[in-house]
Amino acid sequence: MRFIVTSTSLLKNLQQIGGVISNNTVLSVLEDFLFELKGNTLILTATDLETMMRVQMDVSEAQDDGRICIPSKILLEYLKNLPEQPITFSINEKDLSIEMSSSVGKYRIGGEKADDFPKEPAATDATQFNMPSVALMECINKTLFAVSTDTLRPAMTGVFCELTPDSLSFVSTDAHRLVQFKRDDVHPPQADGFVIPRKPLQQLRGTLPADETQLELSYNSSHLFVNTGRLNMSCRLIDARFPDYKAVIPTDNPYRLLLNRAEFMSALRRVSVFANKTTNQVVLDIKGNNLQMSAQDIDFSYEGKENLACSYTGEDMKIAFNAKLMVEMIANMDGVDIQLELSTPSRAGIFRPVEKIEGEEELMLLMPLMVGI
Repeated sequence: MRFIVTSTSLLKNLQQIGGVISNNTVLSVLEDFLFELKGNTLILTATDLETMMRVQMDVSEAQDDGRICIPSKILLEYLKNLPEQPITFSINEKDLSIEMSSSVGKYRIGGEKADDFPKEPAATDATQFNMPSVALMECINKTLFAVSTDTLRPAMTGVFCELTPDSLSFVSTDAHRLVQFKRDDVHPPQADGFVIPRKPLQQLRGTLPADETQLELSYNSSHLFVNTGRLNMSCRLIDARFPDYKAVIPTDNPYRLLLNRAEFMSALRRVSVFANKTTNQVVLDIKGNNLQMSAQDIDFSYEGKENLACSYTGEDMKIAFNAKLMVEMIANMDGVDIQLELSTPSRAGIFRPVEKIEGEEELMLLMPLMVGI
């Protein structure tokens, strides 16, 4: 088995899938890339048993099809320190030795048997639908930040994908906040739902093209498959029931607070410097068209207050939120202005962008803190 490939091209493709590989693996073969040569096409694969990513690239002067596992760490370190140039890979399938020849030298490492590499899960009984790559990236970007890290609630450590014949929704929550991002320009074949883990979504976000490239998504009871033609990913779904998120979204929040997104976020960041570092509590005191934000840390005698012009319809109200969570939510919203929907100081506030984008619907919910806590 022998082939020639450009160093930078190989490095770029390996980095696309390398994030899947875990640092703490039980099997040594899980620290490897699987190289498969078929004609002039080189197929590169990485997995951690839960997620598998595969990418294809063209090579020159290929000779003798074959398969071998190559240690990822040393290969990536070598390629990162090599200027762009052709590299010749010569693999001896009898002793599993790999010789890499470039214009500056020769290097030899040992590989492992390709047969020991985990096999890709079969896409049996899978349901399929298509969507643009940029649409999936938008869904991931809008919801991934709110995923829980609490492993005692496995369903909340992923993003819930809710399908209907008319739309696709991504929903995430960490019990303090909830994000729902809906697109009605995607039309799955049937109503369904499944929970996608955080890690494969992070990998997709870093590798998918931000354009109208059509993705083929398919899923069954245990796995999700994403195919771009050149890049393929499969991941095990979280086998847990996602909370009934619709039950926690208030249906009647009559008061409306309209704010400039950038000004509000900037003021929040300044005031939160003076907040208690355990609660990050910032109090919003709304009176007429004036919003006063205040924070204090009694232990250190810190206190900060700031006033901001706003447009408000409703009764005067004083409500407190976790500033760190609120800033993160607002930073992941688009548009010039945002609207905060309120009812009482003890009920969740709903954040929405004022400017509507065709085909998209965005809702972010944040639970309040008790004023004074």
